[in-house]
Amino acid sequence: MRRTGSEGGVPRWILLPAAAGAAFVLLPLLAIVLQVDWRAFPALVTSEASRDALLLSLRTSTASTLLCVLLGVPMAVALARTRFPGQSLLRALVLLPLVLPPVVGGIALLYTFGRRGLLGETLEVVGLEVAFSTAAVVMAQTFVALPFLVVSLEGALRTAGHRYEVVAASLGARPTTVFRRVTLPLVLPGLLSGSVLAFARALGEFGATITFAGSLQGTTRTLPLEIYLRRETDADAAVALSLVLVVVAVVVIGTAGQGRVRR
Repeated sequence: MRRTGSEGGVPRWILLPAAAGAAFVLLPLLAIVLQVDWRAFPALVTSEASRDALLLSLRTSTASTLLCVLLGVPMAVALARTRFPGQSLLRALVLLPLVLPPVVGGIALLYTFGRRGLLGETLEVVGLEVAFSTAAVVMAQTFVALPFLVVSLEGALRTAGHRYEVVAASLGARPTTVFRRVTLPLVLPGLLSGSVLAFARALGEFGATITFAGSLQGTTRTLPLEIYLRRETDADAAVALSLVLVVVAVVVIGTAGQGRVRR
């Protein structure tokens, strides 16, 4: 392996554990590829249930990613650019879904927006039933994916510093103009990375979704739920759908990575 100029200080012994780490990640993916029944693959992944699950996953993951951007960008900016009492505690609570088991997040959402939940009874009075609906899938995915965007973007904001924003403000730019014309372009790669992480996390979400939204074909049964159910009844279909999920994730992450390289 040749070293580039930027790699000149890397000790050779690092390559061994690096290769071991890569093998640890790649070998299970290779095992899935080798396990696929390629003759039956088209029929397995094009069944009605499989198509419904894949399309639902793509729709809800896209919606939850947009929601993560709308909510996560202001949160990250507030955490990175302001100071207020209890900020450290708030940051820890915001990032809590990173370490919580997803099923705990699903239970929390259920007792908040379910029929007998903290807000669920009020919502039901006005005719809104959130739990066990497609909206519940989006909310569950957003709950677990939002911290990925916040932590990624907050890190980008802190790394970039605020000197350009100070200069723009000293020249008379209003705070909204500074945010729109300076802050966002400055951290756009971080925003892109965070959005990709959020989408990938939402696409693979399982625990919070099945707890809060259930598993109804075409309504709440996303691709991870379909894989789990097929694993009990049709192992070949579960492996085939797992490969589809892996391919979609690789395409999404690879596309975002190419965009960052071009920048």
